[in-house]
Amino acid sequence: MSTVNTSRRTASKTWRWLAAPLVALLVGLQPALAGELPALTGRVVDDAGLIDAATEALLVQKLADFENKSSDQIVVATVPDLGGEAIEPYANRLFRAWGLGQAGEDNGILLVVARDDRKMRIEVGYGLEGTLTDLHSRLIIENTMVPAFRAGDFSGGISRAVDDIVMVLEGNAAELEARAKRNESSDWNPDTLLMVLFLIVWATLFFGGFAMAILPRMYGRKLGPGRYEWLGMTFNYNSSGRSSSGGWSGGSSGGGWSGGSSGGGFSGGGGSSGGGGSSGSW
Repeated sequence: MSTVNTSRRTASKTWRWLAAPLVALLVGLQPALAGELPALTGRVVDDAGLIDAATEALLVQKLADFENKSSDQIVVATVPDLGGEAIEPYANRLFRAWGLGQAGEDNGILLVVARDDRKMRIEVGYGLEGTLTDLHSRLIIENTMVPAFRAGDFSGGISRAVDDIVMVLEGNAAELEARAKRNESSDWNPDTLLMVLFLIVWATLFFGGFAMAILPRMYGRKLGPGRYEWLGMTFNYNSSGRSSSGGWSGGSSGGGWSGGSSGGGFSGGGGSSGGGGSSGSW
């Protein structure tokens, strides 16, 4: 028995000794397997070609002005695809690789869009998670970016999302939240409206016809064979229990019923992110 236990312990040690290099190799290969990250060439890195030149120029100037005023650093990145990786770890890797925000302040924001995967994410640095919360990021994505992207307006959706981010960082988050509530209260598309109208008409015809076939004879005043007066209207029924005109009529009126990228040596300041923010798709 002692010999068997000794052999098992020896085998276990041998396996761990052989497995350790394999684990180290896999860990070392993980960054390479995760996909190559784009280079930080400016405040807007449009590798997917989603932003027109005029909008990109305005964005670059807007982001530079905001950073000079507040020191918060916002960068926009579009990529063709994520190389099979989920957008959350991809955005976090990209944020850390670029070192967005100031070291010690961690006041960077990354807005990344993956064109072919139809994904977007707002990644928030540690220092701004209390200001641009996950809820705010989600509202910007759902109410600003997704509708514009579905309409094919990528430049406009990205530009307005940046405006919303700046608005929140400047202390006007209440306006973003109020706009989201207004959107919820007015979230009626044509298909929904048509369906509601159809249900109203169907219910009115079905229950109205059913009621008019029964209620006058139950609560109305009988005028003669098959004739009843109810609610100021006269109803005529034939022997089958239906009105002679196929419906019911009011009074004597008859039948019917009415009722790229920018150059210039731009770089991050050494900030970091812990995964705060929100993701979406279109």
